[in-house]
Amino acid sequence: AMPEKLEIKLPWPHKALSPNSRGHWAKKARAAEVYRYTCKMISLETIQAGKWDLTPLRELVEAGGEIHVFLDFHPPNRRARDDDNIIAAFKSGRDGLADALKIDDCHFRTHPFLKRDEIVRPDGEIRVVITGKGPEA
Repeated sequence: AMPEKLEIKLPWPHKALSPNSRGHWAKKARAAEVYRYTCKMISLETIQAGKWDLTPLRELVEAGGEIHVFLDFHPPNRRARDDDNIIAAFKSGRDGLADALKIDDCHFRTHPFLKRDEIVRPDGEIRVVITGKGPEA
């Protein structure tokens, strides 16, 4: 059965994935690869544990619809952060999520929220909610 919404908790992206990171490109590429794979595996585990049927979501996309992906970014500490950098740093995580769902992320309508005052120690986390309905629903 397709639940009203799917909820997945993903890890905070590695600092090498930030657009402001000045590290070596190969290190960044490796971090992106690892993060994408990690997010895919966590998403698959969550989907399987919840016995979620993703067919309705895939059918919605095939019919020309889009799926709404709400991203609540809970940082590991109170350091000042730009939401646009966090979103960019999450790119490979988003790809991993798309891999797990078997839905191209071009069909995602994302709603990102940086929860500056909702710290998750020690490492931060991203709470993802996926639904076929938009915020107006």
